[in-house]
Amino acid sequence: MLLYLLGAWAVWFVWPASLGGCTTLTIVSGHSMEPTLRTGDLVVARCGQAQVGDIVVYAPPGMDRARVIHRVVGGDGAGGWSMQGDNNAWVDPFAPTDSRVIGIARARVPGVGAAATVLVNPWLWASVLVLAAALLVWPTRGRDGADAPAPAAAPQPAPAPAPEQETALTP
Repeated sequence: MLLYLLGAWAVWFVWPASLGGCTTLTIVSGHSMEPTLRTGDLVVARCGQAQVGDIVVYAPPGMDRARVIHRVVGGDGAGGWSMQGDNNAWVDPFAPTDSRVIGIARARVPGVGAAATVLVNPWLWASVLVLAAALLVWPTRGRDGADAPAPAAAPQPAPAPAPEQETALTP
C-alpha cells in the first residue's frame, strides 16, 4: 500500500503543467541567478501563490514561449511583481502578474540540465535517425540479408590420359 501511495505522490508531483498538472521543469541558462542557480541546473517549479523572496519562473508579456527565472523583490500578483536576478544590480523591465507566473521554484538539481540539453538537441536525434537508416539499408552478401560465405569453386575434373599411339618400327 505504501508503494502505491508513493507512486501516486510521485505522479502528482511530476505531472507537467503542459498536460494540466502543476509541475514545470526549467533549465537555467545565464548568470543572472548566480550563486543561487547556475547554468545547467534543472529547477522544478510548482504552481502556487508567489510571495516576496520566492524564486519564480514566469513568461514575460509578449514572449509566451520564453521563460525567466528570477526572484520576487516587491509588488503584488494583481498589479505585477518586481523581479530581479540575484546577480543583477537592476530590476527586470517586466512586471508579471499572477497569470504570467508559471511556477515557484521548489527544487534544484545541479548540472542535470546540461545533460537534458544534449538529449533534446534536434541535431543529435537527426544523427541517430540517419545512422539507424544507414544500418538498415547497408548492403549484405547473402540473399536473405545474412552474411553468407562465398560459394566455393566447383572442382575441375582431372584431365583424361592421352590415348596410346602405336608406332611402327621399320627395319
